[in-house]
Amino acid sequence: MEHTQPPDGSTDLGGKSRTGADSGRLVGSDRVLAVLKELARYPDGAGLEELTRVIGSPKPTVHRALGALRRAGLADRDEHGRYVLGDEFLRMAFAHHEARPEHVRLHPILETLAVRFGETAHYAVLDGREIVYRAKVDPPTGAFRLSSTVGGRNPAHATGVGKLLLAYALGSVEEVREWIGATELERRTARTRCDAAALYADLRAARARGYAFDDQENETGVNCLALPVYATSPTVPSGAVSVSALACRTSLAALTDALDEIRALLGPLGEPHR
Repeated sequence: MEHTQPPDGSTDLGGKSRTGADSGRLVGSDRVLAVLKELARYPDGAGLEELTRVIGSPKPTVHRALGALRRAGLADRDEHGRYVLGDEFLRMAFAHHEARPEHVRLHPILETLAVRFGETAHYAVLDGREIVYRAKVDPPTGAFRLSSTVGGRNPAHATGVGKLLLAYALGSVEEVREWIGATELERRTARTRCDAAALYADLRAARARGYAFDDQENETGVNCLALPVYATSPTVPSGAVSVSALACRTSLAALTDALDEIRALLGPLGEPHR
C-alpha cells in the first residue's frame, strides 16, 4: 500500500540520474559504489545484463565492480547466477541499524502503537526531499500490512512524517519555494500539496499544533498521523513517529483523538527540552 522507491532506474538517492552519461563518467571507487547502491534495489537479485543496462556503464566495467564487491563479501551470486547483496554487507547493515539509539529506544513504542491501533507504526527521518523509514512495526498477524520497508523512501511533502519534519526545517513560504526549486513536486494523489503556498500552510499549522498528518496525500485510502521525536537534540526533532492506517478501517479523526495517548507513550522523547 505505502509506496517506496521502485527499482525503475529513474533517480539515485540524491535525485540525480542513475542512467546515461552521468553514471558513465563514474570512475574507480565511485563506480563500485554505484553498482552496490543499484544492487541494493533488487532484493531478489539482478543479472549482469540488467545491472549494466540500468547503470549505463560498459559490461566489463560493471563486472569488475561486482568482482570487487564479491571479494569484499558485499555481493554474492545465487544459484541462478543473479547478483545479490552479500552476507558481510547485511551483517554491517543490521549491526549498524540495531545500534541506532533512536531505533532501540523507539521500537517498544512502535510495537505498542501497532497493537493499539491494529495499524503500521513507523519511525522516519528527513533526507533532503524524502523521508527514510528507520524502523517499522506491522500490526498483529492477520491484519492488512503496508508495503513500506526499513530503508524505504517516500516524498517528504506527501507524508505526515515528512511534513512534520519540514515544518521545523522551513520557516517561511520563501524557504519552501527554495526547497522545491525548479523541479515540480510529485503529485501522489489528488490531495497532495504540490504548491508552495499550500504546502507552507500545512507546515505552519503542523508546527503550531505539534503534529502533522496526511489525509490520503501519499496514497489513496491510507492516512497517517505523525508526532516529533527528540532523540538526539533537545530542541530539533531527530525524526517522527507515525501511525499509518487504512482510512476505511481507522479514520484520521480516530488517530487525532488518541493524540494524548500517543504523546504519553513517547514520554520525554516526544517533548522538546529548552
